[in-house]
Amino acid sequence: FATGCAQPQRRSGRAVSLYVDAMILNEHDEKDQAISKLIEAIELDPQFAMAYSLKGDIHQEKAEYEDSADSYEAATLLDPWSFRDFFNLGKVARIMEQFLRAVKAYVRACELEPEHLGAHLGAGNCYYKLEDYDSAFEYTQIAGQIDPNNSEPQLLLADIFEAQKDHEQAIAAYRRALEIEGNKPQIMVPLARSYLRAKRYDAAKELLTTAIEADPNNHLAYQYLGYAHVILRDFDTAIVNYKKAIQINAGDWAAQKGLGVAYMFKAIRDNNDKVLKEEAIRHWKKSLQVNPDQPKLRRLLEKYSK
Repeated sequence: FATGCAQPQRRSGRAVSLYVDAMILNEHDEKDQAISKLIEAIELDPQFAMAYSLKGDIHQEKAEYEDSADSYEAATLLDPWSFRDFFNLGKVARIMEQFLRAVKAYVRACELEPEHLGAHLGAGNCYYKLEDYDSAFEYTQIAGQIDPNNSEPQLLLADIFEAQKDHEQAIAAYRRALEIEGNKPQIMVPLARSYLRAKRYDAAKELLTTAIEADPNNHLAYQYLGYAHVILRDFDTAIVNYKKAIQINAGDWAAQKGLGVAYMFKAIRDNNDKVLKEEAIRHWKKSLQVNPDQPKLRRLLEKYSK
């Protein structure tokens, strides 16, 4: 009987030794050898949660995300109280856009550490990707309460509100983010987009102008400013801004499309000016070359090319 009991202890000790070897190898950037040691340790002791966890870490560092996720998942099955493994499983699953798998892991991580900002943001983001906006709002709102001085929850809330076409709430969230971060173009430009969607065109123009002063190479700011001027029937100014957006980013298909729209409106206003009409069609074709998946633009092109 004593001999039968001693055998598992010897195997467990060998597994621990292999795990330590793997840690040292990993510290010396010998990752493949470290993984080999961990595989051997797991074969000796299939219940060795820490070996699975370290294996997940190394695969994550090597950008081998599927292997990383599988390792973390095995670790969580063996140790359902390991916040770290659930959080990392959520992280790598999210990278792979396996949002359902990720959100389950993040939710468990939130249960284990209810005050963890990253876990709640991760859950909120994945629910947003899954278009479960009520759950996304719940977790993101908690994230904002955990750290009121962090702009990330506000930016994610803005995305959630925009997805629900609640532009005024999105504007409020973006404005809170600006209060935290200051006048950063990467926040001002999406805020201006929400102003446009809310039909608050003057506010959008003012904000976009400020964003361009701070970042003269922000092609999206010029693109949205072009759109604002089209709506306000100032086609010449719209054309100037769309051209600037394209000058900064030649692949801006939305600016090419908008530029075509501005030229077409101007052509119609000027008694169906043929030169302006041809210019509009030229830019629409350029837009479709960059992004062929624009069925509405194709219909417009067919209509005005006759």
